Amino acid sequence: MSVGQKHKELLQFVAHILCGLALAMALPPVTQLWLALLGLTALTTLNADFANLSVRKQLFRGLGLGLGYFTFALHWIGYAFLVDAESYLWMMPFAVGGLAFFMASYWALAFVLAGYLSRKNTAPWLAIAFSIAIAEWVRGYLFTGFPWAAPGLIADGMGPILQIASLVGMPGLTLLIILWGMSAGAIFQRQMVAVFVLATLPLGYGWGTWRLSSAPTDQGDGPVIRLVQPNISQSDKWRGDNMDKIFSDLLNMSAALENVHPDLVIWPESAVPFLLDENKIALSKIAEMLAPDQTLLAGTLRRSIAEGDDEKYFTSIQMVDSNGVVQQSYDKWRLVPGGEYLPFAWALEPLGFRKVVDLPESFTAGVGPQSLDIPGVGLAAMLICYEAIFPHNLLADGPRPRLIVNVTNDGWFGNSVGPYQHLAQVRMRAVEQGLPVVRAANTGISAMIDPWGRYIAKTDLLVRTSIDAKLSSPASIPLFARWGIFVVVVMGVIIFVATRTISTRQRP
Repeated sequence: MSVGQKHKELLQFVAHILCGLALAMALPPVTQLWLALLGLTALTTLNADFANLSVRKQLFRGLGLGLGYFTFALHWIGYAFLVDAESYLWMMPFAVGGLAFFMASYWALAFVLAGYLSRKNTAPWLAIAFSIAIAEWVRGYLFTGFPWAAPGLIADGMGPILQIASLVGMPGLTLLIILWGMSAGAIFQRQMVAVFVLATLPLGYGWGTWRLSSAPTDQGDGPVIRLVQPNISQSDKWRGDNMDKIFSDLLNMSAALENVHPDLVIWPESAVPFLLDENKIALSKIAEMLAPDQTLLAGTLRRSIAEGDDEKYFTSIQMVDSNGVVQQSYDKWRLVPGGEYLPFAWALEPLGFRKVVDLPESFTAGVGPQSLDIPGVGLAAMLICYEAIFPHNLLADGPRPRLIVNVTNDGWFGNSVGPYQHLAQVRMRAVEQGLPVVRAANTGISAMIDPWGRYIAKTDLLVRTSIDAKLSSPASIPLFARWGIFVVVVMGVIIFVATRTISTRQRP
């Protein structure tokens, strides 16, 4: 390979990094949609000769695109290592850089698949769009899955386009958004099939506008829910001398006001800095705080000690009644890699790596999706923090819940894009499932969201507050909630076959 060829490859790599960065700039809260359009249009132009590239060059370009996208989309993870910088700061570049590289490897392999499709008479822009969508679907499942910041999340800033999530979910929106952006570049290449693809964008916008206009806006006689956001910094949260004050603040922020009597009070993830169900004094104080017809959902830690077995710790939501009795518990079953457990601990621990949450043992995963039956409210699906980023395996088998409860602690990530991206993913779940979502954050953004993704109430980031709002009624079951990825596959096959056929016939 000549020096000139090496320079050209390096320039292509840098150009693809910039395309990925431009696409990531459209994610919330930045929401610069024009940059995504610019990046995807440039991506189409850069890969007009894609079918003629070697596999090595295809991998190189896909890796560059993924590095640009994921480095920005996931850079907020670095904030978690600043909470105890003395212990963890050295791990930051390995965690952030390593994660971005690993996620980018999915897109590198997607480009190899796109190269194969291009050689089978598929237009490169179509091949790349479909291959990235497939890679994103795999990313949500493989190695327990990590679908954070899929390109479909860009729809959060596209107004009524978000309603398409009720049909095809975030996986389908990922495909559509990449197709729309790349079709603009294909039009400049006089591929007229791209005009038909791009025409689905205003059609989707019109349909989403109609869906929102026909959705009720009145919460009626729904139960009143109080979301408590104590805004406790991570450096203060687990100090032993702060425990009594933290618990006292939670009680004071939860007590009923004269003119508001919530049916349900929700405390965020790990709000209680001790084992609540083992503390009789704390439970008695909760009983004093709650009126006879009120219920508390408390984010807390739970311990299980089976006979002849080691202690097991769970991140949990516990339902406490007005007598101070823990009636039900839900245990988080999707644990955060590197946070609540350390993957490949046998290899990483000897090198000095540790999980960020400082317990002697890793947390234990719960049994799976579960709903709790809350008096006066109804059946509620439980999601703790990280679990809300997954569009699949969200609800337990059985009766459809009345709402989704999400508790979280985004205090790890400060005033970064992370808490905003997290909230946008929770909002997407509401639209996909047609269910209202109530979200309590230690800090982060607490919110009540209706089944169409509209905010009924919302807090600011990094403030100590509580909010009360009436719960919306569920919408009818959306198509995506019924059929999941199947409907995305059907849509993808129809678009792929139709566009490929038209594109082939248009060639001289």
